[in-house]
Amino acid sequence: FFSHVLCPTMSTIFNENQKFTNANGDVVTSSHLADMTKIAIYFSAHWCPPCRGFTPKLAEAYKTIKAQHPDFEIIFVTSDRDEASFKEYVSTMPWLALPFGDASIPTLKKQYNVTGIPLLVVIDGDGNLITKEARNIIHTDEPQKYANVWDKFTKNP
Repeated sequence: FFSHVLCPTMSTIFNENQKFTNANGDVVTSSHLADMTKIAIYFSAHWCPPCRGFTPKLAEAYKTIKAQHPDFEIIFVTSDRDEASFKEYVSTMPWLALPFGDASIPTLKKQYNVTGIPLLVVIDGDGNLITKEARNIIHTDEPQKYANVWDKFTKNP
């Protein structure tokens, strides 16, 4: 991925000093992403009903994918309006999140032209866009218990 030094493309997404948080409030550094070959960036918010409906499905898919492909990670990018809502929402997520108020959030939203949420974007280990249709892929593969999601994330539509 970027072997503890971010590659030029990936460094435009997450710099090597980027910090993430998890459901327990632990701080995780960008070195965690060094071995990831696929990263999904999840734009969502606690106040958004479609987001709250999709997040449990995404959590189930994440657990299935992660068990088979430890080189996969999801990063939550919040559109929550206050930190309490953010923390409550993150507590339901088994993946990483950018901290509430992180300076890179507006840049990511602009970079991926986020006009509505939820939006799930998948990039490869070099930071190249694979798909912005990952939410639809998750929904479509739900009857198969997410067994085919990884292959669909791998193919550039």
